[in-house]
Amino acid sequence: MSDFLSTVNGYVWSNALVYLCLAAGVYFSIRSRFVQVRQVPEMIRLMVKGDKSPSGVSSFQALTMSLAGRVGTGNIAGVATAIAFGGPGAMFWMWLVAFLGASTSYVECTLGQIYKDRDKLTGEYRGGPAYYFSRAFAHTAAAPAMKVYGYVFAAVTILAMGLLLPSVQSNSMASAMNSAWGFSKWWVAVGTVIVLAFVIIGGVKRIATFASIVVPFMAVVYIVLALIIVVINASELPGVLSLVFSSAFGIDSAFGAILGAAVMWGVKRGIYSNEAGQGTGPHAAAAAEVSHPAKQGLVQAFAVYIDTLFICSATGFLILSTGAYRVFEGESATGAVIPEGGTVLAPDAEVGPAFAQAGFDTLWNGAGSSFIAVSLAFFCITTIIAYYYMAETNLRFLLGRFATAQVPLVRGSLGATTTMLLQALILVSVTMGAVSTASDAWVLGDIGVGLMAWLNILGIIVLQQPAYKALWDYEKQKRQGLDPVFDPVKLGITGATFWENYDPVRSRDERSSATL
Repeated sequence: MSDFLSTVNGYVWSNALVYLCLAAGVYFSIRSRFVQVRQVPEMIRLMVKGDKSPSGVSSFQALTMSLAGRVGTGNIAGVATAIAFGGPGAMFWMWLVAFLGASTSYVECTLGQIYKDRDKLTGEYRGGPAYYFSRAFAHTAAAPAMKVYGYVFAAVTILAMGLLLPSVQSNSMASAMNSAWGFSKWWVAVGTVIVLAFVIIGGVKRIATFASIVVPFMAVVYIVLALIIVVINASELPGVLSLVFSSAFGIDSAFGAILGAAVMWGVKRGIYSNEAGQGTGPHAAAAAEVSHPAKQGLVQAFAVYIDTLFICSATGFLILSTGAYRVFEGESATGAVIPEGGTVLAPDAEVGPAFAQAGFDTLWNGAGSSFIAVSLAFFCITTIIAYYYMAETNLRFLLGRFATAQVPLVRGSLGATTTMLLQALILVSVTMGAVSTASDAWVLGDIGVGLMAWLNILGIIVLQQPAYKALWDYEKQKRQGLDPVFDPVKLGITGATFWENYDPVRSRDERSSATL
């Protein structure tokens, strides 16, 4: 089975997907006139200012929900594996894919807001790629095909978020706790399931509240402590930066032979971490209460920077400046070790959290394992919760109007019944992932990320125009001194049924009552 999964992963994560992600980022950057640079001040302003209503969460809560999905084991174990199999140069490619991916994130998240809808069971906002694929071409000849495309994406997302990706998070968390405290992986699995069950059964509002409290706290603490170690090793930084850039382009003699691996692992782990183009961000973006879709698109673009340029960079500099890494030939831990790094690693240290644990141990001897274990507990649990939310959103999309249909044998609606089954599925995935091997868990996760990225990027390349119309309209209204309000009919955007019926005055009253 492991060989079969590796073969499938090889097809999904071929060079074609790597180049597609980079090319799409370049194209979206040019088309948006590098929105990820021009609008940084506005991104920050919108991030801290926003409204919420009985139907939607605030921009900041939507941001933290999105970050909850982005910030996870990819920021620690993912960075370590990128360096282990792609060399230090993989860091540069992670930075590049984040910079370009911010424009991709703007496009997909703005589309998520434009084509969002209200949940028929809860009244909460729902949206994502499945929604914009099926609605953007309404009343055109392409409508039937795109609706099918939306259903395919929804099914793949349920598979990826409900079964494939949670196992990676629970596996890294269990491994870190086992290494730090000797906890049985089964006990870690049981404890995680109890916490997750309490949160996810509470619905999107409880998920948003939990994420808005936990995500900023855990991210700030992790970055600060990592930077303390980097500052202590400041004398190493010039050499680290030189190593990253020289090995990124094959100039460094030691890592020149693995240039292709540096690109592959940098892009792969960059997308796994910041999720730009994967189609996950639009789900959280659609849940926000905003007066204009571009607002949340800009906020979500900045989330890519927070994830990769801040958190992943903190991990990378921590590992490289302390020498707590090894690089392997052949993109496998069984390959020969390239003679760089590893000076503070135990001989049997596994690729993953152990790299960051060893880096922290250089300052707090013996405390590194515990700190990384605690960090991963927060990172991974919030990420799994975000995965569940996205899987549930796509389940609602697949059910459509049948969500309220009654199921006689269980005396409940089809939506409620299938939601319970989805909750059970993700809890089983977490349990099995915690006790499985790291290699199998990562392969499953990579397959899930790759399938979603293929479908979403190809789709938004076709569908991108409404996102630019929203951006130009937002910037025009800002220049006029207005608080922008979105009118899809005026902009010639079809299929945005929520916004066609949007009442700014009524929405403002709802937002005011939600804050009382």
